[in-house]
Amino acid sequence: MKHLLSLYLALLFSVSAPLAFAAHDHSHADQPAAPDAAWLAKAKVDYPLKTCVVSGEEIGGSMGEGIDYVYHQKGKPDRLVRFCCKDCRKDFDREPAQYLKLIDEAVARAKKN
Repeated sequence: MKHLLSLYLALLFSVSAPLAFAAHDHSHADQPAAPDAAWLAKAKVDYPLKTCVVSGEEIGGSMGEGIDYVYHQKGKPDRLVRFCCKDCRKDFDREPAQYLKLIDEAVARAKKN
């Protein structure tokens, strides 16, 4: 009887576990997928600024290692935005268009050189 109960429980878990994961995966279907490592590496190389777009502080300077943030905007490609610290991310989120414009201007300047 004990063997039969173990077999039943094993069967129950083998069937219910994939269903639980499938339900979990669909619950976040509206969230964008994380970028792959190759995309992120290229985006870091191509990033036009060595300073934080919000504060002007050096990324990786006195504020620490810096924060890499992938900005998602529906209908547009993902964008890498680099900050000197987590507090600047909060400021960015209040007015992203203002800071994205500064990054776009830096890209345009870099292409001219």
